[in-house]
Amino acid sequence: MYFLIWSLLFFPGGTDDSKVEFKASELAKGLWMLEGVGGFTGGNLGLLVGPEGVILIDDSMPPFSEEMLAAIRQHTDKDISFVINTHVHADHTGNNENLQKQGATIVAHDNIRARMLKEGVPGPDDTMVPAPKGALPVLTFADGITFHFNSQEAQVIHVAKAHTDGDAIIFFKQANVIHTGDILFNGLFPFIDLDAGGSVAGYIAAQEKILTLANDQTRIIPGHGPLAHKQELQASLDMLKECDRRIADRVKAGKTQAEILAENPLSDFHDTWNWGFITTERMTKTLIREHQP
Repeated sequence: MYFLIWSLLFFPGGTDDSKVEFKASELAKGLWMLEGVGGFTGGNLGLLVGPEGVILIDDSMPPFSEEMLAAIRQHTDKDISFVINTHVHADHTGNNENLQKQGATIVAHDNIRARMLKEGVPGPDDTMVPAPKGALPVLTFADGITFHFNSQEAQVIHVAKAHTDGDAIIFFKQANVIHTGDILFNGLFPFIDLDAGGSVAGYIAAQEKILTLANDQTRIIPGHGPLAHKQELQASLDMLKECDRRIADRVKAGKTQAEILAENPLSDFHDTWNWGFITTERMTKTLIREHQP
């Protein structure tokens, strides 16, 4: 299954899913980051709770629905009003159907709904199956949408051709909190899904966009990894730009993928940024593919 594959990539030594839970960190009044611990539960979630209702940003994967809802119930007994999907990947959209059955409205970029309709969603054996109607976003946007909810202005902003072709970041202005979706893998080489419409250039532009919204006090919820601040985002951007430059120069010089991999031009980034899913080699291959004609 999809979640088992990701679990093995994140935790190659195995995990005890019976101990999975979501750690909550309150970043502002009524605004929480929910981070899965004890196993790979998917990306970090955002939770806004108040008298007008509940907004959830991303919704993990079906095997962890009960643990996710239990964590949310620690902060509210209200049903979830809206779920915002930051992008199409199943570790961020996996409980759309469950939550929509409970009354939530799924909100996402136009391309997320389009991809689900065209490509389906991962089934029990990790093959793609037609998307159930309940998994589909019912409120979609092109460039963005703004929520005025629980005394917060939450700007949902589309960033084009970045991690995928349907990414959104969410900026809570009053709280000075940004949820990046997978536009930031904090302390890790990023997964840039070229097959889902992503691009290295777009990913860099998206990180630069977030930096224009942030100041030194901004708390940043990354798609994966611990809570971040502006300096961690800047470090990720600086790393990616330098890696991209090195690979682009070699591709422009006519070197083949085999030749570039043999040189291992990103070796000095390995100890800090390499991880189970996006290894130094896979990051190199992504960058080569970005620049090859």
